[in-house]
Amino acid sequence: MRHILVIGSGKSTSYLLKYLLGKSVEEELFVTIADLNTDMAKKIIGSHNNATTMALDVFNNSQREKAINQADIVISMLPARFHIIVARDCIRLNKNMVTASYVSPEMRDLNEEAIKKRLILMNEIGVDPGIDHMSAMHVLDRIRDQGGKIILFESFTGGLVAPESDNNLWNYKFTWNPRNVVTAGQGGVAKFLQEGAYKYIPYNRLFRRTEFLDIDGFGRFEAYANRDSLKYQSAYGLENVKTLYRGTMRRVGFSRAWNIFVVLGMTDDSYTIEDSENMSYRDFVNAFLPYSPSDSVELKLRHQLKIDQDDMVWDKLMELNIFNPKKRVELKNATPAQILQKILEEKWTLSKNDKDMTVMYHKFGYELEGKKYQIDANMVVLGEDQTYTAMAKTVGLPVAIATLGILNGKIKTPGVQIPITKEVYQPILKELENHSIRFNEKEVPYLGYNPLHL
Repeated sequence: MRHILVIGSGKSTSYLLKYLLGKSVEEELFVTIADLNTDMAKKIIGSHNNATTMALDVFNNSQREKAINQADIVISMLPARFHIIVARDCIRLNKNMVTASYVSPEMRDLNEEAIKKRLILMNEIGVDPGIDHMSAMHVLDRIRDQGGKIILFESFTGGLVAPESDNNLWNYKFTWNPRNVVTAGQGGVAKFLQEGAYKYIPYNRLFRRTEFLDIDGFGRFEAYANRDSLKYQSAYGLENVKTLYRGTMRRVGFSRAWNIFVVLGMTDDSYTIEDSENMSYRDFVNAFLPYSPSDSVELKLRHQLKIDQDDMVWDKLMELNIFNPKKRVELKNATPAQILQKILEEKWTLSKNDKDMTVMYHKFGYELEGKKYQIDANMVVLGEDQTYTAMAKTVGLPVAIATLGILNGKIKTPGVQIPITKEVYQPILKELENHSIRFNEKEVPYLGYNPLHL
């Protein structure tokens, strides 16, 4: 039996484990899921003969090293900042490793040693990053193989609620880490290329400069820019491209309403609020507004942000119950972002029968034999239930498939890498199609600059 160690058993591991266990007999796999809390993993694996769980504290060096040393390959599903702890052990103990997270500078520093030891540290093999890389390179390489020159590439991804479960005014519920949603876009300026010009959007303007796009059968969406669209310019071979734009998708109207929280300062995670545990939700909102001996909190907010009473943004704010004087924050020494997250989780948590949806959209513009062409491609994946979500499927399956590819010697190139080579993306995309994760492509007239970029 070949031993796979999965460290971390959060919400994104359900399909990962289901896939590996489904292959465990024919591929002779034994899967160990290690975490401080293994309740979810136990529920998924049940009484399967080829899987077990173990309690593991990732900060316990001897315990962690022992578990890794017994494995043939390691999958880290930990929070991104902890991957490096596992990766250093894998380098020292000569083990291949797979993660779904972005390559950190610390991880990148292991590249030379990984190559020297002929080890693979595969990163960014989830959905975004992951499926976005693979699906993009699949089309980009095909165009180049035909002699085409890429002049435009845009890519957008969203983790959203499925249409049948979309029942709030924000058209949104949390389908992944709520903290990442609340703090999205902070810590840097969004950078991208548009018609040959470099564009920059500071955080305070990020949610007011959006692009609209349509997906057949699912309607209209909006997208705001990711922090740095240029980071993959070299990796994708797009040094001469005129437009390069990557973003996050939401339903139309979300970003304008979310900008209220940004302007007020409620998404700030850099300081704590005094006596936060005794604040009401109304007190929290009022903390960001000017003092008035007579005006209500509602009136001050509308005046401060110039929101008309019949504006849909106002209805969205009211739906969140943020003006309730009786609801308590109950979080000690909390940051504004932590308090906002608590308020939102009460309204945006998926209900028992809710389903989620992962949406991805690519736009490719290219020149071939003197003519300009455009390809639009999109992927929509719907979740099954609260365990087997679309997010878990699109994150976990690529991780599992890549792991098996490395074990079987089909993915051979050593080093710290992301899935942008044919060796990696071709077999994984083919296997993903067997699980209803596929892109719909269509040729459309070349539009070039999108006038809906605001």
